[in-house]
Amino acid sequence: MGRAFEFRKARKMKRWAAMSKAFTRIGKDIVMAVKEGGPDPDANSRLRAVIQNAKAVNMPKDNIERAIKRASDKSLGDFKEVLFEGYAPHGIAILIETATDNNTRTVANIRSYFNKCDGSLGTSGSVEFMFDHTCNFRIPAEGIDPEELELEMIDFGAEEVFVDDDGILIYAPFESFGAIQKELENRNIEILSSGFERIPQVTKALNEEEAADVEKLLEKIEEDDDVQNVYHTMEE
Repeated sequence: MGRAFEFRKARKMKRWAAMSKAFTRIGKDIVMAVKEGGPDPDANSRLRAVIQNAKAVNMPKDNIERAIKRASDKSLGDFKEVLFEGYAPHGIAILIETATDNNTRTVANIRSYFNKCDGSLGTSGSVEFMFDHTCNFRIPAEGIDPEELELEMIDFGAEEVFVDDDGILIYAPFESFGAIQKELENRNIEILSSGFERIPQVTKALNEEEAADVEKLLEKIEEDDDVQNVYHTMEE
């Protein structure tokens, strides 16, 4: 098994336990998707993907429809996607994806978390290169041979295909998202969820005390409403 499999396994054990946080995150994704491509999922592939993700975390249909309607309101401001990079204590690189309607507030908050936890907020490009930007799709395992699927999907950019408790997972570089989404839809294969992740190329093992220092910073960052995802190079 490759790095995507190990990354996914470690990540499943942690985080996103708070469903309310997942709903907030998806609500923002809906706004950004509608602002970019309109409110019709049939004509907006990004919105289609977000709706699948909303269903995957059992977000009520009413909530989804309300969010699409609200996002269609011209007076509603858009969210800007901003990437923050920095270091936690003990040389652990951290990459933070945010979606914000007030960048000044977000910058101030993120900087304060690093300062309070003996970390340092870096400049653009300081740690991003340490992570592979990937896309992923989860589909039902029933009636599909993962090895055969992997061979077929290589032409569309897939690098890793594996089975876990939730179905079959397909991992590929970030830029292959559109091609794989289109091919799965053409084959009438149901997409249960999809998304993007940044997988660390190298991780660093810490002792319990050092790991606690890093976790303290991660928790502060993850509690921020503007934060969508956090990635780091600490071994989990």
